[in-house]
Amino acid sequence: MEEAIVRAACAIGAGICMGIGAIGPAIGEGNAVGKALEGIARQPEAASLLRSNMILGCGITESTGIYSLVIALLLMFVF
Repeated sequence: MEEAIVRAACAIGAGICMGIGAIGPAIGEGNAVGKALEGIARQPEAASLLRSNMILGCGITESTGIYSLVIALLLMFVF
């Protein structure tokens, strides 16, 4: 009985972790892409620099979502 409660709590915690952990990267990447497109529209000659910086920033932002995934997987399969 006690083990079933712990397993259920781990599953709920993993779901909450992924739900909340996916919000930050989604907002951050949307903001980064929007601002990069504004910059490209204003200065088309700087498009390559803005694009490379945007891709780097999106990769760094996405790492927080990946950390959430790792924690959720640990909750599901380790405990």
